[in-house]
Amino acid sequence: MNELPTADCFPITVTPGLHRLFLDYCAGDVAAQPFYASLSGHNGQGSGWSAAADGRPAPAHWPELVGLLAAQNSSPSPAAAAALDALGKSAGTVVTGQQVGLFGGPLFTPFKAATAVARARQATAAGYPHAAIFWLASEDHDFAEIDHVTFPAGRELRTLVYSGAAGDAGAPRPVGGMVLDEGITPLVDQAWELLGSSDAPSDTMEALAEAYKPGRTFAQAFAAFYAKVFAAQGLLVLDAGGRAFHRMGAPVLRAAIERADELHAALVERNGALEAAGYHAQVAVGAQSSLLFLLDESTGARLALKRIAPSAAEPGGLWQAGRQGFSTADLLGILDAEPERISPSALLRPVFQDFLLSTSLTIGGPAEIAYFAQSAVLFERILGRITPVQPRFSATLVEPAIGELLRRHELTLERVFAETPTSLAQLLAARAMPIEGKRKLAAAGTALDAELAPLLEWMGRLDAGLGKSAETAASKMRYQMNRLRILAANFQLQRETSLGRHAEAISQSLYPGGVLQERVHGAAYYLARYGFELAEEITAQAENSCPGHTALWL
Repeated sequence: MNELPTADCFPITVTPGLHRLFLDYCAGDVAAQPFYASLSGHNGQGSGWSAAADGRPAPAHWPELVGLLAAQNSSPSPAAAAALDALGKSAGTVVTGQQVGLFGGPLFTPFKAATAVARARQATAAGYPHAAIFWLASEDHDFAEIDHVTFPAGRELRTLVYSGAAGDAGAPRPVGGMVLDEGITPLVDQAWELLGSSDAPSDTMEALAEAYKPGRTFAQAFAAFYAKVFAAQGLLVLDAGGRAFHRMGAPVLRAAIERADELHAALVERNGALEAAGYHAQVAVGAQSSLLFLLDESTGARLALKRIAPSAAEPGGLWQAGRQGFSTADLLGILDAEPERISPSALLRPVFQDFLLSTSLTIGGPAEIAYFAQSAVLFERILGRITPVQPRFSATLVEPAIGELLRRHELTLERVFAETPTSLAQLLAARAMPIEGKRKLAAAGTALDAELAPLLEWMGRLDAGLGKSAETAASKMRYQMNRLRILAANFQLQRETSLGRHAEAISQSLYPGGVLQERVHGAAYYLARYGFELAEEITAQAENSCPGHTALWL
């Protein structure tokens, strides 16, 4: 039995590679406050954003929306059926989402779902009924981002890549509608070999094999898998890529067409404000950028719509998608007749999403939180309100064998994040060195510093140039002293080869390739090893609202 706490909470600042805007958002820094309604005092525990949303009237399209949602969740678990029933009675929504990827995508995907479920539970417990909805980003077209998944496999990482017919079209088509061909079957077999050990729960692998079958689209497979994973939590999945949803959300798409220049100017101004505050705008807004894509009528390719400013000859301005040109009237005609061909960009999508779902709270990752700093101006102008946004649960899952190594070597997650596999191995070797060697190295280093300090001070008093040269020479001496430490540690590594293996195992499990585990490892690996019960464990941890990064001991 693990004697350590189930979870340890670390400040978000221990997490490497995060942008300053996201860190300031998490800290509630005054510099970030102008860009986020979420920082106006709401804490997301059921009494702030949920209470405000409770008084919001249901939109006119709500009955149709709930009907379409029920159709997509046609065989709901009891918990999902209860969520649909609550929505039929105008419950609020907590929404998150992700691109639809191979075999459930990376580990942070269920973290998003669990956070949405946790916030919906908290709001409901506070007297404001809410349901959690997972928005399938099926209209995204970057196939290279979703055609693979990486699983730990013994002492290495194995990446499975789907290269079937869905990826051969060449044109950047929406990935959600791509149909899985027979090439998915051997990949499922490989996944089963990697994940389906005899002592692991079989629910995940059976759900994975059932979901990812030839003839299904990426969106259908992804939705079926997560509907099973979070069945007990009542998560609802939604693919809004079809005609019915785009017709329902047409007011947002129409605004992006008719008010394109106004919205573009607002985004340019917002980007300037972000840069003036010392932040980096997550999405660049060029001179011809628009908020829309157009699906090509013949190929289905998703092409960026470029905006050509109004002129004397074309007072309404023009639009271009690939080599085709359109007037504003042309696009409005397409929106009326074939609304599914007009697709929102990354900045407009949350507005489109929240118009449809009348969202009370959106859950996002670091990049999505940064998007919201820009999208806020679109919310204000199109919806007349800004949906609050909160970060998803962020965690590193520590498996028992890795936990034992951390305890043996007295390592914290924070220290692992600060090391490479090589430097971690040297650290372990330095700690394993005989006490006599440690004392001699420490004594030599202390003596060197003690002798250098007064000498450098004396030489600096004699002459500034001499003092500067002395500092340079002293730094070389300290470098060589550190080389002695490294030489001793490397010798210890040669004597105890297990130390290098331990460092490699720890790094690969917790910080693979210098990247957070949640962004590299496939979620299905952990679900296969620990069963669907892990979904509830993550949800319970998300309810605890660790404001930073959690080490979850399995």
